[in-house]
Amino acid sequence: MATNHTLLAHHFDNIEQQREAELLGMWTFLATEIMIFGAIFTGYAAYRYWYPNDFEAASSELNVLIGTINTVILLSSSFTMALSVYATHAGRREMLLTCLILTIILGGTFLLLKTFEYYTDYRDRLMPLVSFDPQEWSGRLERPVNPDHVELMLTFYYILTGLHFTHMTVGMGLLFWLLFRANRGDFNPEYYIPVEVVGLYWHFVDIVWIFLLPLLYLTGTHTWSSLHF
Repeated sequence: MATNHTLLAHHFDNIEQQREAELLGMWTFLATEIMIFGAIFTGYAAYRYWYPNDFEAASSELNVLIGTINTVILLSSSFTMALSVYATHAGRREMLLTCLILTIILGGTFLLLKTFEYYTDYRDRLMPLVSFDPQEWSGRLERPVNPDHVELMLTFYYILTGLHFTHMTVGMGLLFWLLFRANRGDFNPEYYIPVEVVGLYWHFVDIVWIFLLPLLYLTGTHTWSSLHF
């Protein structure tokens, strides 16, 4: 088991100073992430305002069932991640290992379902530049839509969910790293910085998805056509 002394970086005076610096670093990183997602959200909101019918039409074709299930999965993973931080503070190593494993399982399930959803999107010809037929949108709906605007909404969908998918993948790597270190006995009530920092990152990724669900999946009334599950 590593001691607090060996885990203290040489340029810090003590563990508490190191913890504050690492937390500040993570919050600064998350602030830059908020600016990135915020810029894309702003662009989406503007086009959503200009082309409401077209965005609603595209939204109605997205897989709401998988989106909802993945929301429950991510909320559950936030809970197990929070328990991981608690377990570290309480010095409960077995609980920490269990909660990290559960978080990994939940995160992996999310990624698998999202990958399957991307496959169904491809199958249903909802992928701009890859599998998208503008003619299918020209006359099959009761209300007229512009296929270019539908394609624009789907582009926002893939940019936002793709970025989120990438962040989830990074988070999974961090969780495996925490699991390895926790199994080695690196963490205790005096040294828990990595678990706390990764927890902040994981919660941020989950919060982003909470915004994506209504913006992408639930926009409009979904009265355009039957959903493809």
